[in-house]
Amino acid sequence: MPFVTRGSLVTAGIAATAIAVGFAGAGIWSDVLCAPEASPVAAAPSSPDTGAHPRVMLAANTLQANDLLAIGIRGPQGGLVPVADTRLAQNQRPAQGQRPATPTPPPAGGPAQSGQPMNMGGDHSMPDAAFTLVTGIADGKLVYIGRGGKIDGQVNPTLEVNENDLVQITIINGEGAKHDVVIPDYRTTSQYVTGKRASSTVVFRVGSRGSYEYFCDVPGHRDSGMEGRIEVHPRAAPAAGGATSIVRDPAELPPPIPLRGPATVRFDLETVELEGKLDDNSTYTYWTFNGKVPGPFLRARVGDTVEMHLKNAKDSLMIHSVDLHAVIGPGGGAGLTQAEPGQELMFTFKAMQPGLYVYHCATPMVANHIAAGMYGMILIEPEAGLPKVDHEFYVMQGEIYMGNEAPAKGLQEFSVEKLLNERPEYFVFNGAPGGLTAEHPLHAKVGDTVRIFFGVGGPNFTSSFHMIGEIFDRVYSFASLSSPALTGVQTISVPPGGATMVEMKLHVPGRYILVDHALTRMERGLAGYMIVDGAPAPEIFHQGKAQ
Repeated sequence: MPFVTRGSLVTAGIAATAIAVGFAGAGIWSDVLCAPEASPVAAAPSSPDTGAHPRVMLAANTLQANDLLAIGIRGPQGGLVPVADTRLAQNQRPAQGQRPATPTPPPAGGPAQSGQPMNMGGDHSMPDAAFTLVTGIADGKLVYIGRGGKIDGQVNPTLEVNENDLVQITIINGEGAKHDVVIPDYRTTSQYVTGKRASSTVVFRVGSRGSYEYFCDVPGHRDSGMEGRIEVHPRAAPAAGGATSIVRDPAELPPPIPLRGPATVRFDLETVELEGKLDDNSTYTYWTFNGKVPGPFLRARVGDTVEMHLKNAKDSLMIHSVDLHAVIGPGGGAGLTQAEPGQELMFTFKAMQPGLYVYHCATPMVANHIAAGMYGMILIEPEAGLPKVDHEFYVMQGEIYMGNEAPAKGLQEFSVEKLLNERPEYFVFNGAPGGLTAEHPLHAKVGDTVRIFFGVGGPNFTSSFHMIGEIFDRVYSFASLSSPALTGVQTISVPPGGATMVEMKLHVPGRYILVDHALTRMERGLAGYMIVDGAPAPEIFHQGKAQ
């Protein structure tokens, strides 16, 4: 059964002695004479979509569904000009002589099993390495140009990864021609990007160390310069030192308050401005309470008298203050705590209502101070306290507004323009991307009961807080501890300046991911891990058929 190409080939005035047909990216071309009677092709009757130009028909004993068929024009001097391509549809697959559907195995010493395309189900894994390649032209050649991080501005950059990394590559069309990216050793191919600014993302897991190629398999593009290397290195131990981490460990919070009567309690906050680690390649000037984001978790009980002391560090450049949503009084205390560098101020308030409340700096521009990291939470426990659990965790969501596009290198400056336009470069848990994945994941065991105090510093975006693979047994909506809890909740909305308290019992071991279910924010750094150890529970969850 012959294969009929879709559409027709119009030479547009190019002097051609032959049409060349081949498999794109494979370097295999077969010349087909232009004469309709030439073998092995014959002319098909003209049709309305082809006008006077006959369609080319090719014996298909070497073709298979999803093959990319390339068409070029062979000029009088023997040069080949690729002019068109098409990927075979399933219903065009030949009845006989097909090539095997199984992919060619990778070379010896290559990725082997690790080279299988990544199934993005399961635990919704986060990539260990992410790269962005923009198509463009450099020195008269078609190329990929790195965007962000260590590869920023590099032509056909070498992508450096570690053994067994989960790798994400995004290709962005920078000039409007048709492109893709292919990593043959890992059996991975992106979708085509055909319009300017169109993009496609592929994810795959690398295997053992080695050097592997990536390229564009649109006919002629690789020969024109669109190719690079992926270098897989042995995984090294994490380097010591580096920039100061501002990430608050989610397990760092005071214990529940023992049963007692009303008391006078004192809290001390110090506002600290510092250059902290944003990611592996950049830092950011954070404004903090006590040097971490979020600020310390404060804990009191209904009926307590609270003395709030705020000291602004001597080396600060800005005036800072604190507004506690647990305060009943003008400004939540902000008007009484506008402390200049080196100054300490204080005020006293009565804890009147149980609940989980946000506090933040309220010095103009307030949104700037919050976005720089100046937020935290205070828990006012009910008189009878909270039910006992095995673990409590403290997590807050925030936004990073910086001038450069993420990822970037070096010290990053705040952008008021992006803040006002509500266009953050990062969404973060506890201050920095990777803060609750690489640095401080949450840990628990099968059978444990867990409580998460969750709040949104913002300053702009509502969170749809969700834990992939779990259902919250109890949710205290809007952190109201005097209202009955909701039960069996999958996702809970938390506005900027708001909070919630969720509780659950853990039944199945594994790695669970904390997310805002506006899931594009994962691509901007917003994810956390809860690692649950323990014995499998096949009666609840297992692979395969029912047992």
